[in-house]
Amino acid sequence: MSKRDYYEVLGVSKNASEADIKKAYRRLAMKHHPDRNTGDDAAVAEKKFKETKEAYEILSDAQKRAAFDQFGHAGVDPSMGGPGGPGGFGGNANFSDVFGDVFGDIFDGGGGRGGGPRMQRGADLRYNLQLSLEDAVAGTTVRIRVPTLVKCNPCNGSGAKKGSKPKTCDTCGGHGQVRMQQGFFSVQQTCPTCRGKGTVIESPCLPCRGVGRIQEHKTLSVKVPPGVDTGDRVRLSGEGEASENGGPSGDLYVQVSVKDHDIFTREESNLFCDVPISFVTAALGGELEVPTLSGKVVLKIPAGTQSGKMFRMRGKGVKPVRGGPIGDLICRVMVETPVNLTDKQRDLLRQLDSTMEESGGKHSPHSSNWMDGVKKFFEGMGF
Repeated sequence: MSKRDYYEVLGVSKNASEADIKKAYRRLAMKHHPDRNTGDDAAVAEKKFKETKEAYEILSDAQKRAAFDQFGHAGVDPSMGGPGGPGGFGGNANFSDVFGDVFGDIFDGGGGRGGGPRMQRGADLRYNLQLSLEDAVAGTTVRIRVPTLVKCNPCNGSGAKKGSKPKTCDTCGGHGQVRMQQGFFSVQQTCPTCRGKGTVIESPCLPCRGVGRIQEHKTLSVKVPPGVDTGDRVRLSGEGEASENGGPSGDLYVQVSVKDHDIFTREESNLFCDVPISFVTAALGGELEVPTLSGKVVLKIPAGTQSGKMFRMRGKGVKPVRGGPIGDLICRVMVETPVNLTDKQRDLLRQLDSTMEESGGKHSPHSSNWMDGVKKFFEGMGF
């Protein structure tokens, strides 16, 4: 599969300046960064993020850019005979510079290449929400109480005692990263003194003990759309944990679980229920009321209905949360065998059975066919 033109990837012209290239890269890297894309879009965003990073690594290096302008991908891809591709040893590639652009520039607009420390998002949270089938199908709004870490008000999240402020870390000079030379390689690591924050706190805030966050419970209103099912989740942006160093808060994911229902079971957009009917109704036919999630409806039972027969009631199911037609309600009739009979009732049944036997089995076609099949089976086996 051929690669896209690097200028096209970043959306810049071939005579774009270094500043224009870097500006385009920051914008796209921010848009496609894995931390900002979850769920179904994560895989696509990750692919575009890698493509953006690769294009920037080439076009931000004067030597590689010149080779690409002259020879295209063959000039920078070692597998195509070029002098060196992204992350390779050709040209003037500097891994720590690329690392700083990917992480520092995205989160604080200037880290990695001598700017401030990385600003990471707060952690995402998950809340398990149980719903009745009725609420899941119709949609509802619920209030939930969630334990989370929020920004400390007395210190405004800085972690420093009121009247003081964090001090720039002497070890890393406020960058949050230190560079270690190991032979030919220059490795960038998190500063061991400030743990990547770029600052140290000499007088910590008492309520949060210098962390900048405190544990609290907050009550949130969650609007659940109609048609959700077990496994669906509702995302509340920015309602997760607060960041440790001033970055954006994480998200809260409300995971939906639908409780079992006494009457209905659900399969995608369809609902199913078992409807018991008497022996007489099955034989003679009749009408009976059956429930739906929107009220009662009349189900017509034709004469001679057998146990297990399905009746479909169109449009009485669920409207899918992601769109599409409303499903159906499928009723399966179950013929009940009479129990606790009186002597008179037993006699009447015996009389009925006797009259049906005189008719040669035409009242029980399934039974007659089954017996004929059994007879042929035994004859074939030589019994």
